[in-house]
Amino acid sequence: MTLHDDAVLVLKAYENQPELRQVYLDHLDAHPDGMWKTCGAGHLTASALVVDPERGRVLLTLHKKLGMWLQMGGHCEPGDATVEAAALREAVEESGVRGLTLLPGGPVRLDRHPIPAPCHWHLDVQYAALAPADAVEAISDESLDLRWFGYDEVAEVADASVVRLLEHTRARL
Repeated sequence: MTLHDDAVLVLKAYENQPELRQVYLDHLDAHPDGMWKTCGAGHLTASALVVDPERGRVLLTLHKKLGMWLQMGGHCEPGDATVEAAALREAVEESGVRGLTLLPGGPVRLDRHPIPAPCHWHLDVQYAALAPADAVEAISDESLDLRWFGYDEVAEVADASVVRLLEHTRARL
């Protein structure tokens, strides 16, 4: 099974955001290369909000290019067997935290946002990753900073998409 096929199955099983889910499915149907950064019409990305439910906090990265506090995430790579694997890989790479596990139940949310040319859209498949009790973070090359924020602090530092992701993650916890 290809990563493209996996994404289609993941999206078909996702029961929320039906209109946006259909946009993703239509995109993949129209673009066999819709998983990859080279797809000029846009591409799927995978992200994960790193959560420490015991302490009521999330780990956000200060994105190097955007200068915004965001969840961990990015482009799918040829070695990613599944969209879940891509989200978990990105979360580990960008957070430095070993032992992350994805919250069961598939994606938490979908978020489609414009990006600068030559591409036009990121169609982000968003998961939540549970941090182990002994989580130790380490800043990656893609980040200016990495910081834990209490649930109630996220709205003060992050945009609405991150706040919505946190709300939906908390509801699933």
